Parts: sequence; C-alpha cells; structure tokens
Amino acid sequence: MDMYSENVLDRYRSPRFRRELASAALRAHDVNPVCGDDFTLFVQLGPDGRVVDASFTGVGCAISTASADMLCEACIGKSLDELRLLDKDFAYSLLGVPISAVRAKCALLPLKVLKLAVYSHLGQKLLEKEGEFG
Repeated sequence: MDMYSENVLDRYRSPRFRRELASAALRAHDVNPVCGDDFTLFVQLGPDGRVVDASFTGVGCAISTASADMLCEACIGKSLDELRLLDKDFAYSLLGVPISAVRAKCALLPLKVLKLAVYSHLGQKLLEKEGEFG
C-alpha cells in the first residue's frame, strides 16, 4: 500500500480538527527540528474528565498532519488515563499505512505532543521511553 493512501491525503488536504481550541484545559507544543513539523495540540475536558473536544494547529508533512487530525478525533470520549496509554502502534493503526523508520518521527510527533499535554496537566514529566516517539 502506498504511504500516502487516499485517507492520509484527505486528512492532510482537509483536516477536520485543525483549529485553536480556546477553552482547552490541556495544550502542548513541539517541533521536529529535522523536518520542521510543528504542532500544538489542544484538549478540552468535560465535567467527567473525559475529552469532549480536541484540535491542533501547526504545519507538517502529509503523514504528521493526517496523524494529528486522526489522533484528535480518536481522543474524543477518552479519559486522561486512556490517553496516557496510547502508544506508537495506536498512532500507526490510525494512519492505516506502513510507516518507515525515516517517517516514524513524522507520524508520532502529534502523539508526543498529546502526551506532553496530558503529563503537564497532571504535573508529571513525560519520559521518552514512555512514548517511543521514533
């Protein structure tokens, strides 16, 4: 299967969750200095502590932008504990295409930013080994 499947290209060209979320309780930003992918993720929690909305801003390649968009959608309804458990296999499964080692950082940057937001909100530090971000 081509790395740029129709679904990935669609999410890159027309992301559904690209917007700033002013009411976000969680937000974080990170950049991949190698390629220039640059994302901020926003997460709004409901009264029960579950995600009611998520969004992102920034720029990146097709893989990273599609990953950010799909990840925001997948977050809705999840608890902070569930978000902490998301891993690289989850991110790869959202994309639905094989990801080469060269593109792993692209695919996983949005997950890293999400986890930075969650851990920061909880007053904890994200350890690289916990995320395996390429």
